Amino acid sequence: MISASHNPFYDNGIKLFSSEGTKLPDEIEFAIEDELDKPMVTVDSRHLGKAKRIVDAAGRYIEFCKSTVPAKIELSGVKIVVDCAHGATYHIAPNVFKELGATVIAIGDEPNGLNINLDCGSTKPKGLQAAVVEHQADIGIALDGDGDRLIMVDHKGEEVDGDELLFIIAESRRKTDALVGSVVGTVMSNLGLEHALKERSIGFQRALVGDRYVMEVLKNEGWVLGGESSGHILCLDRTTTGDGIVSALQVISAMFESDSSLHELKSGMKKYPQHLVNVPADKSFDLAGNDVINQAIRGVEAELGDSGRVLLRPSGTEPVVRVMVEGVETEQVTRLANQLAEVIVEAQKNK
Repeated sequence: MISASHNPFYDNGIKLFSSEGTKLPDEIEFAIEDELDKPMVTVDSRHLGKAKRIVDAAGRYIEFCKSTVPAKIELSGVKIVVDCAHGATYHIAPNVFKELGATVIAIGDEPNGLNINLDCGSTKPKGLQAAVVEHQADIGIALDGDGDRLIMVDHKGEEVDGDELLFIIAESRRKTDALVGSVVGTVMSNLGLEHALKERSIGFQRALVGDRYVMEVLKNEGWVLGGESSGHILCLDRTTTGDGIVSALQVISAMFESDSSLHELKSGMKKYPQHLVNVPADKSFDLAGNDVINQAIRGVEAELGDSGRVLLRPSGTEPVVRVMVEGVETEQVTRLANQLAEVIVEAQKNK
């Protein structure tokens, strides 16, 4: 797949999947990259393979998406705004919901090769929020450029993020005895998700940031449901990888089965305030081994007690350390995150 994922067009790259429809393991991706670094070798054209076009691919995929929810779900009278992020789903997603009977207003559905994710989609849902209010829609659906992430908007124009969507799907599965095992989030998942699931006797486990790590835990444990705050949700009882359209349909199914609005369903989980600070840091800086930083972390954890948590994580793609503090009070969380960020800045000066 050629896509910029959730990024600007100049980050376009190639995404490879296995024959089972899953992302490739790290070691195979590294092996492919090693081959790309070698001199190009070709064979005679008669020995090359053939490209085959699947003429009805779009129709097949639409039917597959619809098959992931009960056939009784019928959306006549439901108004949905769908933001396709000028990406891969631009002509598929609107048709999925139209064929289920919904009235669909499509935005972000005019890709030109340069506007993928530009001020739209799951990473920038403000346009969708405004459109939902303007059209008095029941829900809004924001996908990203390659269609694997989902952020939703309720009828009041309020954003419903990946943690809240994961909670809604998990609770719906629990009520119908369809939830297999525990739910998997990441170290960045909101503490409110963990608490809401615990209150309903649903197990919760955290993985490293990245859908491949969520997938790894699910596969190892034989579980089926996991995801990230960004909206990358895995429903392995429905499909093999993250799929924003399929995820949206699971949420819509939960609304249908409970006869509740999206706003009502998300109220079952109380999000804790989080504050994230990106601190410039050299990749060689020993974050974990710094006594001053570790002492500062212990001090923050002591102040938060059981009602909050701290996470310091070097970015895998940027020369920054991500400082995240989560707790009950917004002002306290912001103050403590900025305080830790300052400690890291000073620790680098004194190393």
